[in-house]
Amino acid sequence: MKLFIENLPKAELHLHIEGTLEPHLLFNIAQRNNIEIPYNSVEELAKAYNFNCLQDFLDIYYQGANVLIYEQDFYDLTYSYLEKCAEQNVKHTEIMFDPQTHTTRGISFETVITGISNACEDAKLNLGVSSLLIMSYLRHLSEEDAFKTLQESLPFKDKITAVGLDSSEAGNPPSKFIKVFEASVNEGYIPLAHAGEEGDADYVWEAIDLLGIHRIDHGNNCLQDENLIADIIDRDLALTICPLSNTALKVVDDLNNHPLKKMMDLGLKVTINSDDPAYFGGHVNDNYVAIQEALNLSKEEVYQIAKNSFQYSLLHFSKKQEYLVELDAYFNTK
Repeated sequence: MKLFIENLPKAELHLHIEGTLEPHLLFNIAQRNNIEIPYNSVEELAKAYNFNCLQDFLDIYYQGANVLIYEQDFYDLTYSYLEKCAEQNVKHTEIMFDPQTHTTRGISFETVITGISNACEDAKLNLGVSSLLIMSYLRHLSEEDAFKTLQESLPFKDKITAVGLDSSEAGNPPSKFIKVFEASVNEGYIPLAHAGEEGDADYVWEAIDLLGIHRIDHGNNCLQDENLIADIIDRDLALTICPLSNTALKVVDDLNNHPLKKMMDLGLKVTINSDDPAYFGGHVNDNYVAIQEALNLSKEEVYQIAKNSFQYSLLHFSKKQEYLVELDAYFNTK
């Protein structure tokens, strides 16, 4: 089964590029940029990647992001992740990035987007991995601040496919960002949002009804509401589930109790993703392997999850079909 998963063509739909900053790369960039960090070794830094909740993680996540200053830093960060994609048979990835994490530090939007997008273009040519970018608004900041980010993005619209909503969910409901999402959609961006990770089912309702999202990032707590489950199925919205993230942040106490299988049995369309792999114990294949073992998923179920990852991507129909043909060809030989 592990070999089956490793060679399975798949897409990743929930990935924060800042969350792929491995300890060794963080150390290297910090040294290159002469930035002091409060750790004496890669090993000491790796031990700090241990969390009890979302906020614990975010504190070190933002600390790590402080080493990213120049276009080359963002390029190296992104290309390193895309190399992992190639190794793991991730054919397509939809990368979230957090401009405000950097622009609030005085880094220009142009520096961030140029470094990331150049790496994506090179990886497409060199590694055969396709990608698109999701500009995420930080929900712990104001809607006014999100509007500034939207304006900064407009000269680079050709490099950005969608907008998202991430960071501290509790106390920052989707309704806080109705106007900036309306404006983003008017600019041609596809709306997505984290909902139902820390927040309850009402946050998922708001994301769907008020923001008009095309896909639910996380969505675990939709299971609190039978009517919400029915509505998600009726609207044909997929959930981007992140198993190892869920256990690392105590959203789920144990992978054996993860609701992914229950979601599938109810008819929800789920995908498997790594979220912030440097911090949560593994890339997408590690998530597939861990959840398959914990829930005893069949090959057919694993195949269906990979199929969902292409079907519910933001790719054009023809490109989705290409990947699905490749997936089916692989599955039919196993």
